[in-house]
Amino acid sequence: MKAALHKSEIPPSQIFVIRDLHDKHFDPVWHAHSEYQLFVVMEGKGTRFIGDNIKAFRHGELVFTGPHLPHLWRSDDAYFDKASCLTISGIVIYFNENFMGDHIMDKEEMTILRKLFVRSMRGLEFFGQKKQMVIKMMQELTQMQGMQSVILLLSILEILSGSKEYHYISSTTYENRFDQSETDRMNIVYEYVFKTFRQKIELKDIADLLHMTPTSFSRYFTMKNNKPFSKFVAEIRIKHACKLLTETDDSVAQICYECGFNTVSNFNNQFKEIMFKKPSQYKKEFMSI
Repeated sequence: MKAALHKSEIPPSQIFVIRDLHDKHFDPVWHAHSEYQLFVVMEGKGTRFIGDNIKAFRHGELVFTGPHLPHLWRSDDAYFDKASCLTISGIVIYFNENFMGDHIMDKEEMTILRKLFVRSMRGLEFFGQKKQMVIKMMQELTQMQGMQSVILLLSILEILSGSKEYHYISSTTYENRFDQSETDRMNIVYEYVFKTFRQKIELKDIADLLHMTPTSFSRYFTMKNNKPFSKFVAEIRIKHACKLLTETDDSVAQICYECGFNTVSNFNNQFKEIMFKKPSQYKKEFMSI
């Protein structure tokens, strides 16, 4: 298993790091780091994991996450096909809370920015007109250097600080650091579930991979992810079902079995519990849009 890398470490000589991403797929490694992260998906789609939240992502998504909040943008399976021509792109900015110097966040002028940083500990997804402004500014920032780049970054943060067009992502914060062993364990779990969610998943099989008993694994997973393993698997299956409902003409019954459910009635019940509506209603509402 590929170890999680601290990809965002900022050199001592820099105030922040910005990266213009272009690749076959986004990095499939679940990880957390000590920096704030502002990320926009310019191209690509897949499933996003931030804290205890699972959601499909596509181009135009703008997300701001605080330190130690675990996250993963996993591209759809098609992007990992060696014969595929699909590609992804995005812009990511990393910076520390004290990126302007020690104690400056305690100053009165920084009150609104300090509040933004507090909110970001649960992850924030932005929408609306200000989101579009920020994305354009992030594109400009990739071409800038020196003092002007710092001024533009501050302008971006000022706009986000004053925006009311956002919603929280994770239901809880993750203030405790994840050590390397925990990161590796979670990546084993995520990779296994992604490969096998269309089939029956035995708790013992995944527990064996981590050299745990099923009972100890269940406790461990719930503690680290704020949800039982069974709910995590159900959410993966339902999010995949949402994609099939909106991107194919397959029937509800076909999608039910494609996503790893044994009966249509169970699929309908699980779908309604997670999405608050039946699969047929979800598809109908999407088509009307």
